[in-house]
Amino acid sequence: MRWLIGIVVVLLALLVIYVGSAVWSAKGLVDAVRSGNGGEILLRTDLPRVKRSLTDQILAAYLDRLGAKRPIKPLERMLANTYGASIADALVSKLLTEENLTKLLRTGAVTDIPQNAQFGKLASLANLDTSALRLLGRISPVKLVEFAIALGDDADSGGISLHFEGDGWKLSGVQLPAAALRTMADSLPVK
Repeated sequence: MRWLIGIVVVLLALLVIYVGSAVWSAKGLVDAVRSGNGGEILLRTDLPRVKRSLTDQILAAYLDRLGAKRPIKPLERMLANTYGASIADALVSKLLTEENLTKLLRTGAVTDIPQNAQFGKLASLANLDTSALRLLGRISPVKLVEFAIALGDDADSGGISLHFEGDGWKLSGVQLPAAALRTMADSLPVK
């Protein structure tokens, strides 16, 4: 019986450490965003994962746009995936500079910097309440080593994902609101 209680205590301690480290990392990211410290934000970001996350979202919205009027044939889907991904990737690369990522997380503004076009807005990470209980209420597990944080009260407020890799949790995704994704997909060429 004692060994069972010991195992339960150890498992609870590990769970507290796991969740506590996630909350601590999220709070550190929010503090870096609030202070506008782009270098610290980049240290807490897995840029290739964020880039892939945004590219996939824009590409999905682009494919929805193409298939809205008719079903997409498999060859068209393959071409759209290749062509659309390269264009979306270029658009995302502009968004993920130190300055632009800081602006995106701090103000929530999703803009195309060279054209200064406003695509939409997500809830600002700087306005996130980082008290432990409030933050825990916004966290939802995605995988054992990844969790999502809702930035607002509805699905269209957007969110972020943090992924555990190496020595800690890093920003691994930014979930853009559907309206911003549609506007970005509309900015991509149809053919």
